[in-house]
Amino acid sequence: MDLLHLILVFVVIGLALYLVNRFIPMDPAVKTVMNVAIIIILVIWLLELFLPGIATVPIGARRGP
Repeated sequence: MDLLHLILVFVVIGLALYLVNRFIPMDPAVKTVMNVAIIIILVIWLLELFLPGIATVPIGARRGP
């Protein structure tokens, strides 16, 4: 994925977040949770893009016999 596509993805996600936050009436707590969830998903996507396999690391896996 080249830099132009990456910037385009950021612009589209940012515009979508802006439009949802601006024009859809919601409780502020719901808006905050939605914004944080989308940012976390975006960060995980970026990590997977630049560090393949990072999202497949098992969390809480048993070690040893």
